[in-house]
Amino acid sequence: MARFKVAALQMRSGTDPEPNIAAFEALVREAAAAGAVYVQSPEMSGAIQRDRKALHAVLRGQDEDGLARTAARLARELAIHVHIGSTAIATGDGKIANRAFLFDPEGRLVTTYDKIHMFDVDLDNGESWRESAAYTPGTETVVADIGQAMTGLSVCYDLRFPQLFRAQAMAGAQMLTVPAAFTRQTGEAHWHALLRARAIENGAWVIAAAQGGTHEDGRETYGHSLIVDPWGRVVADKGDAEPGVVVAEIDTDAVGAARAKIPNLKNARQFSVRIAQAAGSGERAAS
Repeated sequence: MARFKVAALQMRSGTDPEPNIAAFEALVREAAAAGAVYVQSPEMSGAIQRDRKALHAVLRGQDEDGLARTAARLARELAIHVHIGSTAIATGDGKIANRAFLFDPEGRLVTTYDKIHMFDVDLDNGESWRESAAYTPGTETVVADIGQAMTGLSVCYDLRFPQLFRAQAMAGAQMLTVPAAFTRQTGEAHWHALLRARAIENGAWVIAAAQGGTHEDGRETYGHSLIVDPWGRVVADKGDAEPGVVVAEIDTDAVGAARAKIPNLKNARQFSVRIAQAAGSGERAAS
């Protein structure tokens, strides 16, 4: 059994990394003071900037990134795990990685994760996003052992791809992480439902730190940072789009209990798909 407190930081990152780093540090300290030993920030904690030229002007490589250095220092000083949900990192090829960082209580880098699924969508309200035009997608998911729990990493739009979280759960993940910058429109429609679904179908805790409010570059994000238990119950919800912290206690025994009640991970079977067509046209196997 492992009981420990986790925290999700809700931010409203602007276009300049320095104020964002200061806000991040203040929230991490608030979370640690509340007893959290694992602290997660949202997607794009370092800067939210839709102007690509302006974003490139403030980008740094992984070793020079100010947010990553601050997170490592805070993890060591406060003796906690600090998880940067993601920040933009220059990759040296003219593109950018939407990269998560996880630091251990000694300030050592445990792992990084690059967002796999690119947010290329056109929304009803006229918003259009082409993340793949600027960012290089990742190619592998990550499950990290943080001592108290096996922890699966993802970023924002990954949430809509349940196969990623199923793979993490099958690899032993007890806690799934979904740092995000969900738009207000999609958040109002789907945020709670999708996070609860990922928790229920995998019998896992879900921690989701969010961006919230109207940002300097004009975008609106939904907020409502959440912590969901393995039975799909929301145990902490920021409840608004304002910056702040939500904290809850994790009990890893709840993972085993949920998976024992509904053993869908164990009961999963391989199958094929057969497409049935109208009478007279025959049937064919899906390729």
